[in-house]
Amino acid sequence: MSEKPGVETLGLPVGIKACLFDLDGVLTQTAKVHAAAWKETFDEFLRARAERTGEPFVPFDPVADYDEYVDGMPREDGTRTFLRSRGIDLPEGGPEDTSGADTVYSVSMRKNELVQRRIAEHDIDVFDGSVRYLKAVRAVGLPTAVVSSSANCKDVIEVTGLVSYLDARIDGTTAAQEHLAGKPAPDTFLAGAKALGVQPSEAVVFEDALAGVAAGHAGGFGFVVGVDRVGQADGLREHGATVVVTDLADLLDQK
Repeated sequence: MSEKPGVETLGLPVGIKACLFDLDGVLTQTAKVHAAAWKETFDEFLRARAERTGEPFVPFDPVADYDEYVDGMPREDGTRTFLRSRGIDLPEGGPEDTSGADTVYSVSMRKNELVQRRIAEHDIDVFDGSVRYLKAVRAVGLPTAVVSSSANCKDVIEVTGLVSYLDARIDGTTAAQEHLAGKPAPDTFLAGAKALGVQPSEAVVFEDALAGVAAGHAGGFGFVVGVDRVGQADGLREHGATVVVTDLADLLDQK
């Protein structure tokens, strides 16, 4: 009978007992779905504002603006952060807002409607290397959790079949129910470690967002893997990544 593989075959240090995975950009290619939805949402808002005020229309950049202002953040935090970068402060608003109202809540809900439409159309791809890595993690026997700021996380992992590789889910819905601060605060990752019954020092965080690796670093996790999908390796290291890879499969059987 062959010996069960150890964590070293996963490219992880001895002592790691659990894996915490971000969703968008780490396991799934939903980052491009979110970026497209943010662009459509913000461009609609900014174009209408420019027509009313006479200000120039400067469209949302789905790479630079996405990475800097919204990637990895809870939806409404992303709305506030980006609009403030343009010198725009909106009232918070709430569920009573009509569609198209100039509030943080209404703009955020418009973005969510666009994402949900794409999920319903199964417009979600997974990274093949991430599936290979999840299978390797299963072979080693480490428990896993997905830790995402997305309120659509449950739907995405079910549509893609990733749910079979995950033991726990901490997402935007969980954060709202348990009053957890969003990334770059470490709260959601700490909740993920707790759900798996391990200390932060015994868990590894896998993140592609600057805010996410900052959260892993702030939480005192044993290892933080930065996944560089967009050419921001230096930024990931600066924000707290222990190691940076371009794909999770790069970690397998590292010598």
